[in-house]
Amino acid sequence: MYPRVRAAYAATWEPLQALLRSHHIEPSRLELFFRAFKIGQRLEVWGRNAGEGPYQLLRTYSIAGTSGTLGPKRAQGDGQVPEGFYELDRFNPRSLYYLSLGLNYPNASDRLLGSAHPGQDIFIHGSDVTIGCVPITDALIQEAYVLAVEAHNAGQQHIQVHIFPFSLTEENLFTRQHSRHYDFWKSLQPGYEYFTRHHTLPEVLVDSVGSYAIR
Repeated sequence: MYPRVRAAYAATWEPLQALLRSHHIEPSRLELFFRAFKIGQRLEVWGRNAGEGPYQLLRTYSIAGTSGTLGPKRAQGDGQVPEGFYELDRFNPRSLYYLSLGLNYPNASDRLLGSAHPGQDIFIHGSDVTIGCVPITDALIQEAYVLAVEAHNAGQQHIQVHIFPFSLTEENLFTRQHSRHYDFWKSLQPGYEYFTRHHTLPEVLVDSVGSYAIR
């Protein structure tokens, strides 16, 4: 129905199908996962056949712009990019930033730990400018958008997006042990480690005080 989506398919779908099949992933069974890092400014796209085995890294996109600093988003207008465990909850084919994929920010943790007005409307989108979102340029959002649509059409109702400040290794956390965000980052670490070790997604819970936990 939408000209930008049709253009994205025309430009990307044929090579994306070849990419998926080179990883032995059937496009009609695609299951997708996104993982972003502020330090290094990268967005990783992982995929697999639905419910089968570990995810494989399909693409690594450079994040084309950023705002704020390390640490989670806690208030509307703070300019921060969120950190934590999210899902895509909407597709915007007529975005001000070409195409965009909406995150379910604020999640349960953000609502418990953030201000009374934590903000909203956080997207992975085109362009190279942002206030709190994840821009990857118009050309690259075409790929990401088409992959997300195909995963949704294949039956994936919950496409997870994990956003981290940096790779949450013990060494990296140790160098930032005096940060006011240290305890929050430690609550993210088990989820980061689980995927890094297994290349499958953990079940992430939020406890009564807003900390993340893995079951």
